[in-house]
Amino acid sequence: MRTVQAVAWKEIQIYFSSPTAYIVGLIFLAMTGVFFARDVVQTQGNPFPEASLSGFFQGASIILILMAPALTMRLVAEEQKLGTIELLLTSPVRDWEVVVGKYLASLTFLLVTVAATVYYVILLVVFADPDPGPMWAGYLGLVLYGATALSIGMLTSTLTSNQIVAAVVALGILLVLYFTDYAAGTLTGLPAAIVQEIGIKSHFDDFDRGVIDTKHVVYYVIVTAFFLFLTVRALESRRWR
Repeated sequence: MRTVQAVAWKEIQIYFSSPTAYIVGLIFLAMTGVFFARDVVQTQGNPFPEASLSGFFQGASIILILMAPALTMRLVAEEQKLGTIELLLTSPVRDWEVVVGKYLASLTFLLVTVAATVYYVILLVVFADPDPGPMWAGYLGLVLYGATALSIGMLTSTLTSNQIVAAVVALGILLVLYFTDYAAGTLTGLPAAIVQEIGIKSHFDDFDRGVIDTKHVVYYVIVTAFFLFLTVRALESRRWR
């Protein structure tokens, strides 16, 4: 675990010293702020017609599709481009330790960014009387959703030395998983149920409604573990090239 911590700490320092990461974080906060403000527009003198973060969560689920590839595209792709990946792989560091360390660094930055949006919760508490259940369930779902998106970005970053390609491919996979739910609406019976279970968005909607279903938690954990497993295998395959 010390190796994982060392890799993670190195990447965290890079994140918090990189203007790109701050720009991505600020864009996330600005755009989610728009979705939040849209739901709290004054109506007949009432500044909070609906004391809910539903608009924020739904908007954040879309923005994370763009944010995750931007945060992960350089993690391994840059190492390959600079040639430092060979030094890393020949050092006494296991492949899974590299993957987990880099992934935890990206997850840490995401958690810090999401934590900054707690300001919206404070506003609701001060000016209204919101139900805390849906809010915290929504945050749990958002973190799980983001963790899955980051794992997909990690895989694509490992498959290429071009950061732009890594980001575009990750974006493509995430968009397919996001719109799979809509494709399920065109089907019926068992195929529709299967396609809907594959989609990343349908599992998030219950969290937004304040429902924490074990099925959805397991889905995000399994998908995240699956893509991280593929990332480790992809990194291991470089030893045979």
